[in-house]
Amino acid sequence: MIVVGLTGGIGSGKTTVARFFQELGVPLYIADLKAKELLHQDKNLQKAIIALLGEKAFINGQYNTNYVSSLVFSDHMLLKKLNAIIHPAVHADFKEWKSNQKAHYVIYEAAILFEQNRQHHVDYTILVTAPLEERVNRVMQRDQTNRQAVLDRINKQWSDDRKKLLADLVIENTVLSATKAQVQEIHEYLLNLGSK
Repeated sequence: MIVVGLTGGIGSGKTTVARFFQELGVPLYIADLKAKELLHQDKNLQKAIIALLGEKAFINGQYNTNYVSSLVFSDHMLLKKLNAIIHPAVHADFKEWKSNQKAHYVIYEAAILFEQNRQHHVDYTILVTAPLEERVNRVMQRDQTNRQAVLDRINKQWSDDRKKLLADLVIENTVLSATKAQVQEIHEYLLNLGSK
């Protein structure tokens, strides 16, 4: 079974692209959502994070995002250690999920696929891109935030140019009908690979 990594910067529309693949019957695994689920359900994961960041990392079993963010985003090494706890748990969960799928290929959606060097764990990568202004406007509307806050978040991520060097396929997500057509084209390409 082929594993396709789907990624893209904030506001690029990777969730929309993922949904288009899902509509074509492709199983979809959203790593970021799964990580959140595991943080609330996996007691071993919780213990490991508390050992790293202290008791305040969870409040009544709920992941304390604000507290954790305040610690790790100013300390690169701490963030690395936290990722080293969370990512293997997500990877193990994905492997189990994948073993239950019956499809030519599956989509593994992850926001920071390249930043975490996870492209080696998938067979192909798709990068979703969109013009900067469009990304800023989408996130401002979605998160009810201001332009500078969005730009700060975008500037913390790798640039599309840097990601394009690592991506196998690129979907430019500006006009939805064109995006859908690109998804259909890639879908057929991947089905042909799966049937060889």
